[in-house]
Amino acid sequence: MNVNRRQLMTGTIGAAAVAMVASACASEDGGGEGGGGKVGIAMPTKTSERWILDGDNLKKAFEEEGYEVSLQYANDVAADQVSQIETMVGQNVDVLVIAAIDNKSLSGVLAQAKGQDITVIAYDRLILDTPDVDYYASFDNTQVGTLQGTYIVEALDLANQAGPFNIELFAGALTDNNTKYFFDGAWAVLEPFVTEGKLVVKSGQTTLEQIATENWDGAVAQERMDNILSNFYNDGSVVDAVLAPYDGISRGIIASLQGNGYTTMPVITGQDAEVESVKYIIDGLQSMTVYKDTRELAATTVDMVVAVLDGNEPEINDDSTYDNGNKVVPAYLLEPVSVDVNNYQEVVVDSGYIAEEDLA
Repeated sequence: MNVNRRQLMTGTIGAAAVAMVASACASEDGGGEGGGGKVGIAMPTKTSERWILDGDNLKKAFEEEGYEVSLQYANDVAADQVSQIETMVGQNVDVLVIAAIDNKSLSGVLAQAKGQDITVIAYDRLILDTPDVDYYASFDNTQVGTLQGTYIVEALDLANQAGPFNIELFAGALTDNNTKYFFDGAWAVLEPFVTEGKLVVKSGQTTLEQIATENWDGAVAQERMDNILSNFYNDGSVVDAVLAPYDGISRGIIASLQGNGYTTMPVITGQDAEVESVKYIIDGLQSMTVYKDTRELAATTVDMVVAVLDGNEPEINDDSTYDNGNKVVPAYLLEPVSVDVNNYQEVVVDSGYIAEEDLA
């Protein structure tokens, strides 16, 4: 990997980035001299702080390398994303970088892309059921879940405490292939304690279909948590831990708990180190988040594109894990980091990922 490129990508999550959430569906074309070719970037939504940063980091990095960039957001509407990608194909881009909304909806448009020899890189979310995705750039998604599950185990001291402790489980969208990896990683850690009886899922909802959250929507998670509390915790019992896969879902769960009279929060996990959730961690509302440095992921993706357009094979470090139902997609995976009140300063502030003043 290009160490200098990674070191240079030190952008922060500031108020300006958060303000961009208000834009529901956007196209951001331009930049660069185009000497290195043309790159189309398809991001899923601007309703999540994380995806705004991904788009910004990718666009900046590609333009610094001299590429012309078309950056599109599709507001979590799969059909809109397909249309945007079709437009990029029509614009004769050299490479497509796609964070899919629906990982099974892109086979047709990617076949069009392959017919024009366009290289396709699945960005963070694996694209399924197509031979026409070339590479995958992401984090170790199973490890994300492992970190979340391990945090719950250690916070409840399950190695030494008899329990039982009540836990409820949440997962992401079923249209996102990462959802199963996140949950499988966490469940591998938690299930033995459920079997032993130290952890109890009072709702009985443990399958991925039961615990999935449409569009990763915090409001959907809040409504489900309200239902769980009213139906399964109306006997005076309390929730001791919640497996939440993403910070927006975590905040929805916290809103539900607060609305139902909780003043002391259970152990609650999260992912993406969003500014609001890091504030929640500092305030004792959310227990942890999994930090994934989107600057590093953007740099890895740029390295892949540079290698491909130079006629070289990009560096990969996983050629066996990510079977998309049609082929095993060669991948480069980055390592996620567990963040809580004890290390947020060092990991996300001192690294420049979040500005200190944004946490005030």
